[in-house]
Amino acid sequence: MTNRNDKVDQLMERLDHPHKDAVEHLRAVILAVDPGITEQVKWNAPSFRYGGDDRVTFQLKSQDVQLVFHRGAAVREDAETFAFTDDTGLMQWRTNDRAVVAFKDLAEAEANEQAFSGLVRRWIEA
Repeated sequence: MTNRNDKVDQLMERLDHPHKDAVEHLRAVILAVDPGITEQVKWNAPSFRYGGDDRVTFQLKSQDVQLVFHRGAAVREDAETFAFTDDTGLMQWRTNDRAVVAFKDLAEAEANEQAFSGLVRRWIEA
């Protein structure tokens, strides 16, 4: 059984992005982190949920490969006190509970795959 989603597959077939290969690679990495991760289309991009909450969403408007790490669609009540330690240095914080991870291409994504995978695992558990 797979946690891939047909609508995301269809989106990816139509996707015109300079780093589509990196998007596909990171999509597979995220889905492999935990069988409880599911995907959907959100913001016209692949988005990943865990425990019913949105957690990571691609931002495909950029020329590089960007992923938004968030804790749902709306700001949570504990957003000001939420704390997460990024020991990878990959996250660029936008708010206390929302960050962006960016890769310039597939080679950079592959070079950081282990750190990224661990980051996703810790994020969905936070």
